[in-house]
Amino acid sequence: MSSPYSGATPSGASSPGTPEGATQTAQAGFGYQDNEAYSGNMGTPTTEEGRPDVEGTSVGALIGEVTKDFSTLMRQELELAKVELKAEAKKAGQGAGMFGAAGFAGYMVLMFLSIALWWALSHLVGHSWSALIVAVLWGVIGAVAFVMGRKKFREVNPKPERTVDTLQQVPGALKPN
Repeated sequence: MSSPYSGATPSGASSPGTPEGATQTAQAGFGYQDNEAYSGNMGTPTTEEGRPDVEGTSVGALIGEVTKDFSTLMRQELELAKVELKAEAKKAGQGAGMFGAAGFAGYMVLMFLSIALWWALSHLVGHSWSALIVAVLWGVIGAVAFVMGRKKFREVNPKPERTVDTLQQVPGALKPN
């Protein structure tokens, strides 16, 4: 026995409440073939207020449909959250990779520049003082690089914004109009 809510009426057969001459297809999910108003893709006829006409449908069938719809909604929201988190994690990974590559290249260049600077300053102030001056310069540069890197990582947003927005709409959608 099929309910008018499921929209599953054999082809050519009329379900209760179906107007004369209007038939449904054998596949669930398609509505009346004429231009009568129906709800969603379920093929459920609507009342004049635009609500599904579920007269004669059992409460159990209606609760089953609501449960199925709610389950589908939750699966879709979880999938959206996964996609958003994956995108943010990819951004963070790319930023970390760039930090690593830049750090290594910078290390090699700066090591040789530091040796050259140390050697050049040693002619003016001696080897010990020139090494200390070069070390202090690199300490300042390292502190600036740390602050800039920390600022970049603070731009990463681990919160799935679109998922939170759509989940906030769920309680309102469950309330009767």
